[in-house]
Amino acid sequence: MPYKLSASLIAHSSDVRALSSPTNDLILSASRDATAILWQKASPDAPFASASVLRAGSRYVNSVAYIAPTSDAPKGYAVTGGQDTVINVFRLDAPRHGPDFSLLGHTENVCALDVTSGGTIISGSWDRTAKVWKNFALAYDLTGHQQSVWAVLAVDEDQYLTGSADKTIKLWQQHKAVHTYEGHRDAVRGLAVVPEVGFASCSNDSEIRVWTFGGDLVYTLSGHTSFVYSLSVLPTGDIVSGGEDRTVRIWRDGECMQTLVHPAISVWAVSSMPNGDIVSGCSDGVVRVFSLSEERWASDADLKEYDEKVASTALPSQQVGDIKKSDLPGPEALNVPGKKPGEVKMIRNGSIVEAHQWDSAINSWQKIGDVVDAVGQGRKQLYQGKEYDYVFDVDIEDGVPPLKLPYNVTENPFSAAQKFLESNDLPLTYIDEVVKFIEKNTAGASIGTGSEEYVDPYTGSASNYQDPYTGASRYTATTTSPPPAVASQYMDPFTGASRYSGAPQPLAPVVAAKILPLVRTYYLAMFVAVNVAGQEKFITFKQANVSAMQGKLQQFDEALRNEISTSSLALYPDEVTRIEEAFDYLNAATATPPRQPTVILTAAHVETIIQFLTRHLRPHPATVIDLSRLVTGFAPEALEVPGLKEKFVEALFAASEWSASWSLPLPKPKETNILLLFRTLTNVFQEKISLSGTWNRKVLEYLGQVPYSSLNKNHRIALTTILFNASCVALRTPVEKAFSDQLIILILQILESENTDSEATYRALVGLGNLIYASKVQKLPSICQSGEIMTRVQTLTTTFPEERVKNITQEIVVLVS
Repeated sequence: MPYKLSASLIAHSSDVRALSSPTNDLILSASRDATAILWQKASPDAPFASASVLRAGSRYVNSVAYIAPTSDAPKGYAVTGGQDTVINVFRLDAPRHGPDFSLLGHTENVCALDVTSGGTIISGSWDRTAKVWKNFALAYDLTGHQQSVWAVLAVDEDQYLTGSADKTIKLWQQHKAVHTYEGHRDAVRGLAVVPEVGFASCSNDSEIRVWTFGGDLVYTLSGHTSFVYSLSVLPTGDIVSGGEDRTVRIWRDGECMQTLVHPAISVWAVSSMPNGDIVSGCSDGVVRVFSLSEERWASDADLKEYDEKVASTALPSQQVGDIKKSDLPGPEALNVPGKKPGEVKMIRNGSIVEAHQWDSAINSWQKIGDVVDAVGQGRKQLYQGKEYDYVFDVDIEDGVPPLKLPYNVTENPFSAAQKFLESNDLPLTYIDEVVKFIEKNTAGASIGTGSEEYVDPYTGSASNYQDPYTGASRYTATTTSPPPAVASQYMDPFTGASRYSGAPQPLAPVVAAKILPLVRTYYLAMFVAVNVAGQEKFITFKQANVSAMQGKLQQFDEALRNEISTSSLALYPDEVTRIEEAFDYLNAATATPPRQPTVILTAAHVETIIQFLTRHLRPHPATVIDLSRLVTGFAPEALEVPGLKEKFVEALFAASEWSASWSLPLPKPKETNILLLFRTLTNVFQEKISLSGTWNRKVLEYLGQVPYSSLNKNHRIALTTILFNASCVALRTPVEKAFSDQLIILILQILESENTDSEATYRALVGLGNLIYASKVQKLPSICQSGEIMTRVQTLTTTFPEERVKNITQEIVVLVS
């Protein structure tokens, strides 16, 4: 008898991440909807129903376990863990609004739980530790893994197994690691005891390994085509696995006996019941029960509906292999039996390419989907050299050409929306509207498997996708977003209007804060003839919405923690404290009127920023560089530690990808980061800064490398403002002639290259005049390249006939003469 669907339990509103099914009449499920649900049967023949919903907070619940009944809890306890870092314990005989016990100790997401027969709890967390709890109190800390602990397993009351993103498994005797098992090529995601053999492990490397406790590898189970997330063992000793390839697989004696394909993107969790039934939890929020017993199978109508859902799911060709439509056989090929369970065969059925999988349990081919991006279907459109099923025109403002939104029907709509917004430098707050737009305008297409190169939303092993706010990966817009108004079949995600009929209501333009008004006081008069000394007035870039910046950085940091591959790049607890202190200081400094800050920023806060800037993030988040801008602007004294400015400068240039290609058009992240870099350096060169050390020469050396033609208007103004502020420093305090000469050479290079922007030219000229004036007042040796200065400045008035340019040019000529 094969396994067939027995029941679909629908109540969760988001991914079901964890399961426990200790009896035939009880299932516990944990979900990203911030709940755990107790499912029960009122009688052995009754269907499962939601008996109670367990809530302990508003964040994802990612793990669940069951404690057997005790005298205090005759129905046992449910144990949950999640993003709030707390382990919550609920009595099931009298569930309350909150937990009966809360176990505190982890500092990151609790992603794995298991319980011994005696009620001992073991937990695994992204904080790289596992913990053992006895009588609801911490008994042992299990430390030794280098990355997040994704899997835990209680062998007995004093022995435990842990699996980690560091690719290893450890066996613990109480709090001591007694053995380390190595062999997996990626994060270990699940563990299960295999009676009379040892244990099994699964991994993002798509393999299942069966081990003896002594460390011998018994065999490897290969068949999954993507990440394997969860394992369970049936009463018969057969192994059950679930993973990112949409399947639950049943294994016996090293062979796959049956494959259960799901109409969802991810099978996050599997569990087995004492009667041999299998429970799965998926990305569609549904808990499903499969049974070998015909008496527990769903009705024929429900089975047919389920099969149709599976068959209607679109499959990317990458999931089933490279294909050429003309080489595919017709439906007659399905008359030939498959060679092994789970074998996939593609056929050409008219103009459609279908994928069928061999089910050895029923000796039949089962359709598992249409291969929607197969070669030869003739519906691709080219955009930037790549083929897409759709390339939408999206209007965002009257009089502005529409933006292009490329999309494939097998792509993750959330990922496509994020890429579209980022590539066009649009606010991520529109992401739900764009997702709704995609879903509406691809309503006739099958959507459901994930992008062409699928990602693990937690580990990031195969792609760059991540939810920018939560690190989550589910693909539908949130229900709280107001739907766009319907104007036609084609709906613009920003305006709710039709691209082709009626005038769209334009998105209200975001008015950027004016960087610097052209105020006369920024002109440094140097009327030597009448003995008016040069006047230094530093320009700073201090405008900011500090609370919004803080929110973005917290979201980014949380997203890093939600990915196994990037969790080590996230802020450490002491770093979080210093970053929060920095934002507290900035909130006080930017308040109206300014408030007295409760903490003073020091070199330790700058060091924390440097550490974050130097982590290998590509592209680096603009928010961190922008935080540097404000810290240098409002607390320059924090940089006054020997050697600190050198480290700070190197970190800034590295984070902005300075050494990467400058070919146009610049990638949006680099374009933004370079502008913020320039504005940060402008704030560095201000009144309270010391020029001691080599950092200032290094800044000018870097700036001299930039291809000026690759900079936009804002870049150029910010760059020349750096040079202007540096010249103000030279007016205030004597500087080395080498620094002054280097600065003059850089200014002359800019004046030679600039032929369109008078503001950048004017600021460069004022900086040049300041340097010449400072050398006269401080009786420095003659200015280098005085002849080139005369030639260069005298030709500028032809290109820039503005009065202010003429005036400053004349003054420079007088100073050089």
